Amino acid sequence: MAPGQKPFYIALGIVVAGGVWFIASRMLGSHNVSIPANVVVTAADTSGFRGYLMGAASAPVEVTEYGDFQCPQCANFDQVQLPDIKVRLIDAGKARLRYRDFPLDGVHSHTRVASHAAACADDQRHFWDVKEAMFRRQNDWAFSANPMSVFTDIVKAAGLNVDAWNVCMKSAKFAGRIQASANEGAALGVNSTPSFLIGGRIYSNMASDQMVKLVDSIIAAAPAPSSPMKPTGGR
Repeated sequence: MAPGQKPFYIALGIVVAGGVWFIASRMLGSHNVSIPANVVVTAADTSGFRGYLMGAASAPVEVTEYGDFQCPQCANFDQVQLPDIKVRLIDAGKARLRYRDFPLDGVHSHTRVASHAAACADDQRHFWDVKEAMFRRQNDWAFSANPMSVFTDIVKAAGLNVDAWNVCMKSAKFAGRIQASANEGAALGVNSTPSFLIGGRIYSNMASDQMVKLVDSIIAAAPAPSSPMKPTGGR
């Protein structure tokens, strides 16, 4: 070894060791998680849960979205169309959004893990912000061997208790809920995502203008509430 090279090799060794430690720590901190499919749905899986709800319960129209977290069209709807729908329909009190999982297992390998990640976020009342971040960062995790490192970054940024979220993920406790949601959509004839149940009909991949026009037409066609009868005669 030439004079003066020893400090260089020591520094290089430290850098390499640090890189190995960083990669190992990332791997250890983001274990693979498997969420079972086609599980038997129990009453406890659906008790008190109809879906993830946004908007006033008094809204005259309910819009149910059947979505897949790994679906590019669902990400586009969430990032491009939903903000406009939120302003024009949900915040305006015209519609309430109900989100349901519809995992396309044969096409998307991480879809159930993603659904479960969002369900565990909902345990800490962070479903909607984690859902938005998961769709926004879909390209970061959808094609990776293990999406858990990205999901962990997302829930950490959202302010969740990551340890509690990890326990929830490893338990797979919402597998039955996700399956119940998939069964519901299949029974209604859903076969692609995103699909929407509005006014008793299924629609596929709607733009915000289409949805607003449809909801407005349903509201306009609804019968006006009857006025209370006034007593006649007597004293």
